[in-house]
Amino acid sequence: MNMSQETSNETTPNEPVESEQPTNNAAEQEQATTGDLDSQLQQLQQKLQQLQDDYLRAQAQVQNTRRRAEEDVAKAHKFGIEKFAESLLPVLDSLQAGLAVSNASAEQLREGTEATLKQLLDALARNQVVAIDPAVGDKFNPHHHQAISVAEAPEGVEIGANCVVAVMQQGYLIADRVLRPAMVMVTAA
Repeated sequence: MNMSQETSNETTPNEPVESEQPTNNAAEQEQATTGDLDSQLQQLQQKLQQLQDDYLRAQAQVQNTRRRAEEDVAKAHKFGIEKFAESLLPVLDSLQAGLAVSNASAEQLREGTEATLKQLLDALARNQVVAIDPAVGDKFNPHHHQAISVAEAPEGVEIGANCVVAVMQQGYLIADRVLRPAMVMVTAA
C-alpha cells in the first residue's frame, strides 16, 4: 500500500510538495544566475576601469614622446651646425692671428694664407663637404656642373662634344648632395 500511495502521490497534480519543489529550484537557479551575473558585471567593470587607466597612460606616453621628439627636432635645428662651427673656429683663429701681425712679408702672408686654406679644407672634409672640381675633358654632368658658356677646345687638346673646357668656379657636395654645382665652360654638342 505504501507504494501505491507514493505512486498516487506522485501522479496527483494537486499535491503541494511537488508544486513547491520546482518553484524553489527555479528561484535558487535564478538567484545563482543573478549572483553569477553580478560577479561577472563586477569583473567586467574592473576590467573596463583597468583598460581605461591603460588607455590614459598610453595616451600620456604618446603625448610625452611627441613632445620630446618636437624638442629634439627644435634642438637639431638650433644646434645642427654646432659641429661644423666648432671645426671652423681654428680657421677663424688663424685668420685673426695673421691679421694681428702688422709687418709681415708677402711670403709670410702667403704661407699663412695657404695654412689657413688647408685648415678650412680639412674642416670642410670632416663635415662631408667635398669639392666638385672637374678636369678639362671630363664629360659634362648636369647633376654636378652648371654650363655658363660654350667654348672651343684649346689648341692641341682633343676634347669630345659636351665636355668641360674650363672650370670657372668649383662646386661642392655635402654628403653626396650638391651644395653648389661647378660652373664650367663646355664644348658644343
